Amino acid sequence: MGDKLRLGVSACLLGQRVRYDGGHKLERFLTETLGPLVEFVPVCPEVECGLPVPREAMRLVGDPANPRLMTTQTGADHTERVLSWARQRAAELADAGLAGFILKARSPSCGIGDAEVCPAEGAPVVRADGLFTRILRQRCPLIPLWNEQNVRRAFHHPAPP
Repeated sequence: MGDKLRLGVSACLLGQRVRYDGGHKLERFLTETLGPLVEFVPVCPEVECGLPVPREAMRLVGDPANPRLMTTQTGADHTERVLSWARQRAAELADAGLAGFILKARSPSCGIGDAEVCPAEGAPVVRADGLFTRILRQRCPLIPLWNEQNVRRAFHHPAPP
């Protein structure tokens, strides 16, 4: 069998304790079923751009086409920090021979069209790409992107009736 496929993956899905609360979101299907078949390239935008673990929770706010990444309690704006890191990291990943990327669903940095954006006060929440995903799509438009839910669905087809 030749070299393993290289897949980028949100580090929290591999069980790395990188989330805001010091936890992880281990997806055993990825590590136990896909893990022996692929080489994972873990990425955590928040940690890799220098934010600590644990850290204050963050959310996307403002214009859905150009949201800001703000902490929920103090309102600290980490947008430029994450975007600057994302541009550099996406350029590196473009040359890493990745066959695809598995990102954390609903994450303000990694969500694929499902990250909540809180527009103006009182306006309904809308969904968009997370900040890292937005940059990754721009820099690597041909790399397939999935979230952990899509991957599970793709490999766990229900039995035909």
